[in-house]
Amino acid sequence: MEPSARHDSVDPARLDLAYRQIVECIAVGPGDDVAIVVDPERRGIGSGLIEAVEQAGGDGAVIVLPPNAKRGTEPPAFVAQALKSADAFLAPCLPSLSHTTARKEASAAGVRGATLPGATIGMLARLMTADMALVARRSAAVAELLTTSTTARITCPSGTDITLDLTGRDAIADDGDLRASGAFGNLPCGEGFISPISADGRIAAHVLPTSGVGETPVLLDVAAGVLTGASGGPDGAAAAYLAALDAHGEIARTIAELGIGTNENAQITGNVLEDEKVLGTVHIAFGASAGIGGTVTVPVHLDVVVLTPTLHVGDTLVVDAGSFVLDA
Repeated sequence: MEPSARHDSVDPARLDLAYRQIVECIAVGPGDDVAIVVDPERRGIGSGLIEAVEQAGGDGAVIVLPPNAKRGTEPPAFVAQALKSADAFLAPCLPSLSHTTARKEASAAGVRGATLPGATIGMLARLMTADMALVARRSAAVAELLTTSTTARITCPSGTDITLDLTGRDAIADDGDLRASGAFGNLPCGEGFISPISADGRIAAHVLPTSGVGETPVLLDVAAGVLTGASGGPDGAAAAYLAALDAHGEIARTIAELGIGTNENAQITGNVLEDEKVLGTVHIAFGASAGIGGTVTVPVHLDVVVLTPTLHVGDTLVVDAGSFVLDA
């Protein structure tokens, strides 16, 4: 049994619904071939997904892809070819395939799909059984506001105070609708996000992908859109986050994303894939942005989550001390 199954108590019927909704997100139907790429810890998720694919009338295969530091984040060539040759794909695996050349080439070839890096069965059962129509409305409202505004400002009681330049960038609604040819997204869904062109200020992050949830925040200083330093937080947390970016060169410190969580079923767990979707939170990422409207191409994209934020986009209050207040 995979670790996620041991640690999460999940209603089987709810999990089955989550798998069906994931398959519906990528519009699997009769005759579709679906490639499912899992790491060894997520074999159980792969089994649930392939069963849902078959119930929808599709066919496919589960590929177990163990992490291998020698090849980095790119999968082997035959896995890349499988993604590109399928009608659709799902990738609940680490390292994430989101920002790989293999994934981008599959999307460019018209394959629709989603990555689910770090997903657990408990996470899927929670987030993928949310009111998807409401999540979609919130995400669309956030994306529209981000697209039509030029600035955003985030503050929080822990010390966040950062202003971001959104000029000329188009936002994306992460609403789980991946039915179009070449559509790609991240599941579970539930956010509106944009790639800023620059930012200045400080982020007080209580959740980092390299260290999980901390009682004291890591303080990230940003100038002209570049992460210039990190301090505070649990022992070693600031250094670990910087090291994870710096392993891919100085350009990996470039600001990549501003996102706002829109899924009311999401909880703070220490897994950023879920934490960034929590309604009333804000997250900022550094690293790769080319796939979401930015210009940076590197094999790393690391989000940090700000808790109890207040967010203004232009003159509009979106999140007030951790409460999502934008009409959707």
